Amino acid sequence: MVAVGGTGTAHGHAEREEHDHGHEGDAHDHAHSHDHDDQIYQGYFEDDQVKERGLSDWAGDWQSVYPYLQDGTLDPVMAHKAEHGDKSADEYRAYYEIGYRTDAGRIAIDGDTVTFYEQGEPIEARYASDGYEILTYEKGNRGVRFIFEKTGGDEAAPRYIQFSDHKIAPEAADHYHLYWGDDRAALLEELTNWPTYYPSSLSAEEIVAEMMAH
Repeated sequence: MVAVGGTGTAHGHAEREEHDHGHEGDAHDHAHSHDHDDQIYQGYFEDDQVKERGLSDWAGDWQSVYPYLQDGTLDPVMAHKAEHGDKSADEYRAYYEIGYRTDAGRIAIDGDTVTFYEQGEPIEARYASDGYEILTYEKGNRGVRFIFEKTGGDEAAPRYIQFSDHKIAPEAADHYHLYWGDDRAALLEELTNWPTYYPSSLSAEEIVAEMMAH
């Protein structure tokens, strides 16, 4: 259950790069405004805005979006990105093929317990917070990895899991990118493979709508 090896910080993070529109300004003003939230989503915030988060922010049952990329469900999303980005739909599809790739089609988080389902088989372990790390990307925007370390459970479960969901303080996630493995520092260098999860309750069409809203 080790994530695909990364190639360093030069490539940046897919979601952060696509939402990098160069917003500037005082992030402390209008703390609850849409502009403020959008600015954080794109990776512009001050260190003192980052707060510890509990595993409860990611509680629930989650599905990987990788199968939807493979079966063509996300083709409208790739076309949408091509209309607004610097790649063709096929280039975006190839990019996300690496980004979304995972064997863990479902993840369930309940209390301190995380269960990975690989080919439908559960791998379960308990996790405790191991703080967070702030990463700076090539374009100057930043992201936060919220890190949890295994305290017990199946030997096959990863020692570390790291969440990235464009939020920087306690708030329930609506989707997230998850990195996992046994080397905390190496995971922080991983920027090319970021398995992505949405609530299992969402239909394929609802996930497409969510993605195109961003």
